[in-house]
Amino acid sequence: MQRPVMLRRAAIAAMPLVFVVLWSTGFVGAKYGLPYAEPFTFLAVRLALASALLAGLAALTRSPLPGSRAQYRRAAVVGLLLHAGYLGGVFFAIGDGLPASVAAVVVSLQPVLTAALATKVLGERLLALQWLGLGLGIGGVALVLGPGVAAAQGTAAFAPAAVAACFAALLAGTAGTLYQKRHGDEIPLLSGTAVQYAAAALALLLAASASERMTIVWTATFVAALAWLVLALSMGAVLLLLVLLRRASAASVSSLFYLVPPVTALQTYLLFGERLAPVALAGVALAAVGVALVLRRPRATPAPG
Repeated sequence: MQRPVMLRRAAIAAMPLVFVVLWSTGFVGAKYGLPYAEPFTFLAVRLALASALLAGLAALTRSPLPGSRAQYRRAAVVGLLLHAGYLGGVFFAIGDGLPASVAAVVVSLQPVLTAALATKVLGERLLALQWLGLGLGIGGVALVLGPGVAAAQGTAAFAPAAVAACFAALLAGTAGTLYQKRHGDEIPLLSGTAVQYAAAALALLLAASASERMTIVWTATFVAALAWLVLALSMGAVLLLLVLLRRASAASVSSLFYLVPPVTALQTYLLFGERLAPVALAGVALAAVGVALVLRRPRATPAPG
């Protein structure tokens, strides 16, 4: 086998893992940046910068533009759901005092909701073993985050608006994933994503102007968090997500979100010294097994001779 082919296959195989690692840093970036900017203002700036950078990259590489008004409209809808809705809900919830672990528990239910709806919306079929994997993923996430949720519940009640925002993020992220899978394959990747970010940035700017003071404290920590979220998340992880959605089923790609809370917990340990309990380590392993089952491709059945 030629070396370029081997490298290409290795890169494709590594894409899900790279996506999980990058996506999981979003909670860490939010924790670093939200003390210096309100959530909608923070996200509007982040997505506006990402849109401009992607538009410039598309122009430099002479990537095609969306070919019709329908493609522009569909890209904008994905942006409103997958970025303004999902990220806006998560950032608002964390900014309103909901612990990041609780937010991660709620939005990690997206694979179950996506898998259930994909059977109706997209006509995707899941094997019994894949449904088992989804169940194991839920169990793994609960084991990893259960102690943190219990501790949070023992100290203070959650703000109803924060909880509602988190569930709104779950619904928006699920709808955006399904809509992108159904309508997004023909939209050019770079320019289409730039349109997504522009639409989301505009919506978040309107939300910020209506509900926030729109002030930012430009500290070194905030600038570093903003730069990481723009480059690693909005450009790296989201482009990987869209590529993965073109290569696999919506349910399989969404199952990767099961690994985000465990990886986030590991990053928190490395960055802030928070220790993982043995039950959480068991949850990491259980979630990994669940994802492996969902991503497992069934063997082709030989045609009758």
